[in-house]
Formats: sequence, structure tokens, C-alpha cells
Amino acid sequence: MALFSRSCQYGLQVLLWKSRVFWPASRCRQLFAASFGIPKRDKVTYFSFMTSSSTALPADPQGTDACPAKKRSEIDYEEEKGWDEDTQEIHEGKIRFSSSGGALKKQLMNHTVSRHKFATVQPPERPLCAEEWSRLRESFQSPEVFEEVMFNSMIRYNSPIDVAKSLLTHVAKSNGDIGYNLLVKYLALCVQQGKTSEICDVYDILKIRFKTLESGAYNLLIRGLSNSDQWRMALTLLEEVKRVTVPSRSNYESCIKAAGRHQEMTLACELYHEMLAKDLVPTLDVLQALFDHSRGMKNSALRKELFGILLYLRENQVYPHKTLMRSIKLWFESIPGENWKGHLTNIKDSGQCPVCKHQLEDSELTEEEYNNLRERIITDVIHGTDTFRKTSPQEFEAFQTFVENRLPFDIVIDGLNISHIMPRKMQCENLFEAVNYLAKDYARLLVLGRKHMLTNSSNWKREVMKEMQNKADFFFAENISEDDAFLLYATLRSGKHCKFVTRDFLRDHKACLSDSVTRHLFRKWQRGHQIVFSSSAGGKRIKFLPACSYDCVVQTTGDTWHIPYKDTFEEKYSYQIPRKWLCLQQKYRTI
Repeated sequence: MALFSRSCQYGLQVLLWKSRVFWPASRCRQLFAASFGIPKRDKVTYFSFMTSSSTALPADPQGTDACPAKKRSEIDYEEEKGWDEDTQEIHEGKIRFSSSGGALKKQLMNHTVSRHKFATVQPPERPLCAEEWSRLRESFQSPEVFEEVMFNSMIRYNSPIDVAKSLLTHVAKSNGDIGYNLLVKYLALCVQQGKTSEICDVYDILKIRFKTLESGAYNLLIRGLSNSDQWRMALTLLEEVKRVTVPSRSNYESCIKAAGRHQEMTLACELYHEMLAKDLVPTLDVLQALFDHSRGMKNSALRKELFGILLYLRENQVYPHKTLMRSIKLWFESIPGENWKGHLTNIKDSGQCPVCKHQLEDSELTEEEYNNLRERIITDVIHGTDTFRKTSPQEFEAFQTFVENRLPFDIVIDGLNISHIMPRKMQCENLFEAVNYLAKDYARLLVLGRKHMLTNSSNWKREVMKEMQNKADFFFAENISEDDAFLLYATLRSGKHCKFVTRDFLRDHKACLSDSVTRHLFRKWQRGHQIVFSSSAGGKRIKFLPACSYDCVVQTTGDTWHIPYKDTFEEKYSYQIPRKWLCLQQKYRTI
């Protein structure tokens, strides 16, 4: 019992050494002797540290550290979930596996059901001795998953590290074996609590005993070490991962933030560019860190890098949230000798900034740009993609004939999309209100519907549909058809004046365009022509925001910057164009 009561004094390696269960190989033994004053025990038989996992392969005596090759996971475009995403995956048994991880993967999959069953297990508040852990395990409903469930709960309740150590020691003494997945869960708890020495202990054990680690362990190690005074070890681990696969966005961003915190801005920018070169989309969180850590620095190269980030926001139609916008403002105002002043403002419908009186860029395309865009969308998006997987050539040809006989339209409406605006109302009622609202400003309306709308049902009333058809042209596609291609075709064929209504971001279609210039034109056309539902309507009445006459992207004239940002949760997670701007003016420049 005394061993456990003093467990806080020892790292994991030393604790297991004292338990005479895991005595590592000679290289690790020398480390212990140097670090903790442990005497040599040449005559003692050393036990191997075993694992039930085949994901982490035993170390080759001459081997080098590496991680297994794997496919890149898709990078989503949402906000970063924060570091807890790694911990969540670990304590829910969702460690990412390499192709060699069959045994561990099967083991954790078998336990997935159990984690729901025992989600409310309360871990002990103090370290337990072997007898106490044994009694708890025996009284547990499914003893075979006891350790797994207990570690999940420890992570969930953020249990003291000493409690986790005592369970690991008990497992090692009982089985002569600590499973790889338990070590990684223990690592997740250490990272969660910022226990640098314990993170290093686990890393030493893993790198000595296994030549291969899976990505979940690397993610935790990099994140944990990057937040400590051992942050350069995270850079070493990043290099290890790069030898065999593309590091994750999280890996890069942890290292970028660590370099920034230690004022290594050149290194941070190098990692940022490396990340972009690997097609990893940076989160707004890491961009904010770069601005925060650059504050007050007089460095022309760094200034150019941060201006480049603002142009990245422009080119990719990325809108900062309020906290990033504030960081940008503070960075500008902190640049020595440049006297930038920032003001938050609302841009008028005319497109003129009320602060500096600068006229923002027009959202309209030239005639040549519009014609080129129309041809490329019809070629690359409508005919060049999988349009006919979601509709038939016959149906699309019938739609083209329908449109050509009725051109031009003033506005094209994605009927099914708009019918779901207010979930508490009947779908036909939502669409009816939208048609009535838009008919006040637009003479020729085309509504893209589905054939099930013509069937009298609880959501689609025949008399309401007939009344709407008196105010707008309707084309009813098959129920399985994808109507985005119909929407784009009808809008572009109607001419530059025609607007469209949908809550869809149209990202898939933009991605189908083969070059960056055309994608930029598509985004600009979309910003100037897409009319969106206003979330400020309070859910009682349908209201739409008009398309902007000015272009809602980051803009600069050299001595001014205008940066649109999203101020509310609803704006952040919708296509809604931001109406709030940061205006930055350089009053004068001192030498």
C-alpha cells in the first residue's frame, strides 16, 4: 500500500520498475539510473514488457522509430473541435489504426458496445492497492472489459494521474502484460492534464518496445509535448510521422502554436506553408495564434507572411470569427512605426465604407468573365461530373427544353431546400411564403421542385401548390434527382441579372472547376447572386437578404484593409454573407 500512496513521486517507468513487472531494455535502464539514481542490477532477470496489440510492433533490436503508412483522412472545413477530439476518440475506443492493427482494432470493436453500457462508472478518488483493484474488478458486471471501461471513465472525469498509475501497476502485476490501448488511454489522460514528465515516460516505453506506433499515439504525443517546455520533441515526432505518411492538420497546428508561443515565428511560418503544400486546410484557431504571437514585432518578412494569410482568406472566401478579427486588429495596431487604426463597422448597401469612405469592389462580373464562367460551369460541372448519376440524360434534356422555352427568369428557387427552412411549418407553407415574398421584387420566378410535391399529403397540399403555380413556373424533377445542376443551368442561361435561392454552399460544384481563376469567378458570381434566408427573422416569418452589390471578401488598397467577419453563431454556420467589417487605415507611417 505504501507504494501506491507514494506513487505521485514516481514516473510510470520507475513505478513499474519498483513493481518488478516492467524492467526495460538496457538503454532505458541507463536512462532510469541517470534520472532517478537507481542502482545497477546486473544479476536480476529483466522481464519483457508484453502487449496484446499487433498494431504496435515489437522493436527490432536495430530498428528505427517510424509510424505505419496509412491513407490520408479527409480534412473537413468546419471549425477545429479543439484538442478534446483526440481524447474523445481514445476514451471511446476509436484509436486510428494502420493496416497492421487488426488485433487491437478487433479488440476495441468488441468493447464498443460495452462503453455505452458502462458509461457512468465512477473512478476511485485515490490510488488503490492490488487487492482493492481486484475486488472492484470481480464485482464488475463484465470483468473482461473492466480496465478499458475504467480508463474511459478516468479520462471523462479527469481522474488524478496517481489513480491511473495504480491501475496500470495492478494490470502489469496481474497479467505480466499492459495492453497497448491501455497505455494510449493513460497517455490521453496525461496529455489532458499537461503532465509532461509522464508523457515523456510513456513515449520512452513506446519507442523502446515498439518500432511502429499508430497515428492516435502520435497525435497525443505531439499535442502533449507541444504544450510543454519539451516542445521541440514534438517537432522530432512530426518528422518521424512525415517519413511514412502525411501528418494530420492537428499535428501541424500543435507544432505551429508551440513555435509561436516561443517566438520562433520563422519556424511557425515554415510549418504553416508546409501544411498548405500538403493540402491541409488550416483552422481559424491556428491563424489566430499566428497573429497573436506576432504582435509588436518589427519584422518585414513576418509582416509579409501575415498579409499573405489575409490574402489566403480572400482567395478562399474564408470569413474570420469575431475573436480572430480582434487578433488581426490588435496585430495591425501593434506594428511598430506604422500607425494602423482599426474600426468595426457596417458597410452600406452602396458598398461605401462609412469609416474611410472607400468604395468596395463591385460583385458584378464583366461580360467576358460571365460568358467564360457560364461555359466552364456547363462544361465542367453540369456535363463533366456525375450529374447523370442523380438524374437521367432524358430528364435533363427535358429540363433544358423547358428552360429555353421560358427564358429569361429573374430568380431561380431550390424549392425542396427552401421548403425545410422552418421545420415546425408544413413544407408547402414554407415554400408558399417564400414564393410570395420573392414575387414582390422579381417578376419571373422558376421553382425547382420534386414530383412528390404534386401528391396531396400532410406536407404538400394540392390547393396550395396550385396557387403557387399561378405565381411562378415550376419544374418537377424525379424524387431521386439532384437539382443543383438544374439550378446553375437555369440561372446562368437567364443572364447576369438572374439571382438564385438555396441554402446550399455549392462547394462540390465549385471544386469541380479545374482552375483557380474560374473558381474565383464562381465564388464572386455566387456572392453577388445567391439570396439567402435571414436567420434574424425569429422563426416566425420568412425573410431573405438581398445579394450584395459589393464583393464580400478581404480587400486592400495598400494603406487600407477591409475584412468581413461573421459575428453570430448563425452566420458562422450558414452561407449568409457577413454584414460586419473591420476597417483598417494607416494614418501615417513613421520612420
